Order: sequence, then C-alpha cells, then structure tokens
Amino acid sequence: MTSVVVVDDHPAVVAGIRAWCQTADPPIEVLDYGPTVAVAWLEPGDRADVVVLDLQLDITGPAYGDLKRLVDAGRQVVVYTMREDRDTALTCLDIGAFTYLTKAEGDEHLVAAIEAAAHNQPYTPPALSGALGTDTRANRPKLTPRQVDVLLEWFHCESKEMVAQKLGLTVSTVNGYLDRVRVKYANVGREAPTKAALVARAIQDGIVSVDEL
Repeated sequence: MTSVVVVDDHPAVVAGIRAWCQTADPPIEVLDYGPTVAVAWLEPGDRADVVVLDLQLDITGPAYGDLKRLVDAGRQVVVYTMREDRDTALTCLDIGAFTYLTKAEGDEHLVAAIEAAAHNQPYTPPALSGALGTDTRANRPKLTPRQVDVLLEWFHCESKEMVAQKLGLTVSTVNGYLDRVRVKYANVGREAPTKAALVARAIQDGIVSVDEL
C-alpha cells in the first residue's frame, strides 16, 4: 500500500486529504499529518513513500527551504498549495518537487499524483501543464539530437533495456546519454535526478508536449 505524510496547517484540508486517501482505489495509507515539516522527518512520517507539502505554512513566504531539504534527502514531494502563479510552480520543479498541484484541483488529481510519485511515474496536473507551457526562461541546456532521441524513447519505455533494443544501443550507452543530459541540466542549475524530473524539464523546454507522453 502506498503511504503518505501530510504537511498542512489547515485542519479542513488535512481532513479532506485523509478522506480522499482512505476512499482511493486502492487506498493510500496516511502515516501521519501535522502543521510543520517536522512531521515528515519523525517516526512514522519519515517512512512515508510520498510527502504532500503545503507550500505556505506560515506568513514568511513559500517553504522552499523545507522543500529542498526533503528533496535532497531523496523524498518524493507533491506540492499542494493555494498558490497558482507560474513562477512558484516552476521554482518548485527546479528545486526537485515531484509535481505541483493547486488545492483547486481536488481529489482526483491529488490521489493520482501521490500514486505516480510513489511509483516514480510522471504526472502533470492541469495547472502545472499551463505553467510549463508558458515557461520562457533562457537557461536551457543544448542537447544533441541523439541525446534527445534517447530521452524521448525513454519517456515511452518501461526500462532502459527496451530503449537500448529499440535504438540498437547497449544499456550502458543509454545510461551514458541520460547521464550526460542530467549533467547538462545540473550545469544550468536545473537538476533532474529522476525520470519524472527529466520529463518535467523536457516539457518546460519544448522537447516534448504533455499530449505526447
């Protein structure tokens, strides 16, 4: 069973998420919940597959620092917030959030995002799709045509072995191409350590569209 810890300081929101997780098919186990990010670091929240993080936990501004610490620790973080502006969404992706949802998007998208994060499968909800589609920032790495080919093929395959077979390459060569793509993104300050993060970067940079995934 997928497990989640909920970091949110609004009791009504927490109650709603717990109810949605309980009635999901299959159900999602809420290991713990609380108004500060400490709940994600302490037992039993530290064992959760996914962290659902409210980005606005107090009046000091978006909790980018908390998000970065969770991401740096290898946690899968679904940002769930009232903030709907493009820059906030893109900043969270650049930090390494698995995906970004607004609280207006409701149970269907949150449950789907939690399951996708738990299984490291890309998920782009409507609000994030709009933010990615209007991203005009210039810090885009220059990928070679072959790197793009390998990247796109990997998005549509379940394994690197399948990519290698389709493109007539070895698995180690496929890994080499993907590693170099990640290095190029890291060099421009947009790390993409997971497959989901690479998908987000590719959408941001116009390499692939949401409809093509």
